[in-house]
Amino acid sequence: MADMSADLTVVVLAAGEGKRLKGARPKVLTPLWGRPSVCWPVDAALALEPGRVVVVGGPQQDELRRALGGRPVTLVSQERPEGTGAAVLTARAALPSASGPLLVLYGDCPLVERGLLERLVAAHRSSGAMLTVLTMRLPDPHGYGRIVRDAQGAVAAIVEERDADAATAAIDEVNTGVWVLQCPQALEDLTGIGRRNAQGEVYLTDLVQLARTRGRPVAALVCDDAEQVLGFNDQADLAQVRAVLRRRLLARHMAAGVEIVDPATTYIDADVLIEPGARILPCTVIEGACRIAAGCEVGPFAHLREGTVLRAGAEVGNFTETKQTELGEGAKAKHLSYLGNCTVGARANIGAGTITANYDGRAKHATVVGERAFVGSGTVLVAPVTVEAGATTGAGAVVTRQSVVKAGETWVGVPARPLRKPESP
Repeated sequence: MADMSADLTVVVLAAGEGKRLKGARPKVLTPLWGRPSVCWPVDAALALEPGRVVVVGGPQQDELRRALGGRPVTLVSQERPEGTGAAVLTARAALPSASGPLLVLYGDCPLVERGLLERLVAAHRSSGAMLTVLTMRLPDPHGYGRIVRDAQGAVAAIVEERDADAATAAIDEVNTGVWVLQCPQALEDLTGIGRRNAQGEVYLTDLVQLARTRGRPVAALVCDDAEQVLGFNDQADLAQVRAVLRRRLLARHMAAGVEIVDPATTYIDADVLIEPGARILPCTVIEGACRIAAGCEVGPFAHLREGTVLRAGAEVGNFTETKQTELGEGAKAKHLSYLGNCTVGARANIGAGTITANYDGRAKHATVVGERAFVGSGTVLVAPVTVEAGATTGAGAVVTRQSVVKAGETWVGVPARPLRKPESP
């Protein structure tokens, strides 16, 4: 695939403001299961191993660069929105010698997958067309540009809904906005498209009419999975996109051998790694880069956050929250606990209601619980604190900062102190 794709360029349009979402952040930075929206189509593009990926962003370049997280892309800025055609032309400066197919994707369409893109690029190559349009058929095409075909079945025009007569509006085949253009000719044609429309913008769709006028073929591939080209403009759209992504992520885990007892109430971010044989119980949320080994059990009503690592056979149960925490093999935290910045040794037991008080108002501090330690119910561990291997804290103990509960000792009370052994008679 790498050799076949060396001449492929991908442009991801990501300058939309997302005003209809009524939020402060740009639309393409909307978080979707641990990744900003723009990262999903970028990752699908990178999976094709193209020669170059260019992301066309808006004024918030620094935010977009951080969101892309070091991905091997070229980022260019479009200072103000002037239509899809103008956005592609903005990318042209980063493509001084582009030749071959140019695939156009969108930062607010995160559901597209590698397989569909491979088929689209292959269809374009085999057609010899100047441009290839990804289309779909919808029972209700409201809001989409209609695909008008000639008597031979070739694409003749794309008509926006507001410009469509009754016969055209009845067409159920629509433009998804995902295109492949042939460079350098298509980019040169774009420079000649005017702004003769109500918005005064350069529309990519005008290329169809231009190509037809010049006798250049226009091809189309009908997408058989409309979900892949769903985008979002408002909160209702966003909820639909989130639901599709969530279902896909859970399906991948289950296909790999993870037992998810109730997918309807389970929420797992994209960067979570779960080994086959782990068991996820209902009403569980797992966020960020978490790692869960085989034989672990999580939930019900558990919340695992960024940096949680569960070694083989560890268990996290009802109403327990973890962050930047590692539980060793066979360790258990089954009830009503918060473990933050914590390392728990193998086979240790964290009693119900245990709290690691890891934040002092300025910085977070670590808690270490050794192997086979027993932390009694209601214990508060005021970090930094260490409970060594085999040590015990009594119910309700408050172990104050800088304390070290030595191996084999039992500490009780507020503040907790070593329990004295009765003297021999």
